[in-house]
Amino acid sequence: MPVRTAALTAGLAAGALVAALAAPAASAQTQERAPGHAPGGAPERAPERALTVPGAEKLVSARLADLTTAGTVASGHTVPADFAGLHAAGTRNPSGVPGVQLDGYFPDDSAFNTNHGWNHDAQFVIRLPDHWNGGLVVAGSPGNRRQYANDVTISDWALGKGYAYAATDKGNSGTEFYQDGRRPGDAIAEWNHRLTELTRAAKKTVAQHYGRAPGRTYAAGISNGGYLVRWQLENRPELYDGGIDAEGTLWRAGGPNLFTYLPSILRAYPSYAATGDPSAHKALLKAGLAPGSEFLWPFHDQVYWELTQRIYREEFDPAYTGPEADYNYAARPKEVHRAVARVSLTGRIRKPLITLQGTYDSLLPIGTDSDVYAKLVRARGKAPYRYYRLEAANHTDGLYDTYPDRLRPLLPCMRTAFTALESWTRNGTPPPRSATLARPASGDLVNTCSLS
Repeated sequence: MPVRTAALTAGLAAGALVAALAAPAASAQTQERAPGHAPGGAPERAPERALTVPGAEKLVSARLADLTTAGTVASGHTVPADFAGLHAAGTRNPSGVPGVQLDGYFPDDSAFNTNHGWNHDAQFVIRLPDHWNGGLVVAGSPGNRRQYANDVTISDWALGKGYAYAATDKGNSGTEFYQDGRRPGDAIAEWNHRLTELTRAAKKTVAQHYGRAPGRTYAAGISNGGYLVRWQLENRPELYDGGIDAEGTLWRAGGPNLFTYLPSILRAYPSYAATGDPSAHKALLKAGLAPGSEFLWPFHDQVYWELTQRIYREEFDPAYTGPEADYNYAARPKEVHRAVARVSLTGRIRKPLITLQGTYDSLLPIGTDSDVYAKLVRARGKAPYRYYRLEAANHTDGLYDTYPDRLRPLLPCMRTAFTALESWTRNGTPPPRSATLARPASGDLVNTCSLS
């Protein structure tokens, strides 16, 4: 989409909503493979007919011995900075999945994404495993990250189960993503368009490659990627059989949204941090932060809160010039609320959805986010729904290794939920009832999770 100003900064967002956790993105040049020659010492194969991705402006194809990060990091077919800080160190993933990887981009005139040296947005990756199970998983990037952000959390695992996989950079990225578009709200509205565009194209590419269309298509995402899953099942349900929403961002014109609680946190936290002021602590809890999550607050103050408030406020309300802590969303012009309304969620899902969120989420507090969305779905949804609240899980699993005795990872529960969604949509076996899941006292918290 057009940018609002001439400046284009492609800073990598390495947090779940912002760009503060990982090192700056490194470019990785995708390499063409000679027809009939498989890398990594794999047996040679007959030349494959050229694949197309409908609508793509650029496309590079590579046959790889391993489509998972166990292979793509070494071969240069992923960008590790895209997925840094999203998973616990002990996460176990499958490997040894041979197949074809397609990298490319759709037409766009913004250039935040520097991956591959392309300096072009609307980049995507499609992975086609040789041993296909007949399904497709599509994902949008969390935060303001790029197309490889879900490689460890979603792609590796989906490929290991035999799914084809497709992911998008959402059309813009980095801490100045808000410069994309002509009017407030355009940059986020583009996210939804880009996932729809990729899903439609990936289905056709899968059909070209395997000789038949995918029998099941699922959307999965974390944080802003979870928001995309919600939006797609509300607005483009015909494209999907179901979805997994992990801590998706909630946008509501009338609230709650980021602007209805982040300024309150920014106002109260300095006093609490300085003196432990009980009234400030009370204000932080009222804003939505969970009692017991206080040990996470210093990090979120240093990394997330002010930056998140500023960059999303720039997206919807660029005319505001005051301190972020003083921002009063309710008092802002109607045009601001209309901009938020353009990307708002309704809860009117029309395909099965499973939502998960941690009770210690200190970026998108659960009481202002998934608790609210679950109520919307139950009141207005047109499809089956489950909601699992995970005690002591934070926003993504990046801090689990720092606090293994206080936190639990969300990712293993997301994977268990995906398996439950498969059974739900294939043979009608319902998942366990929605519930708040206690943190296990023992066991492998990083790789196992029970929903009951």
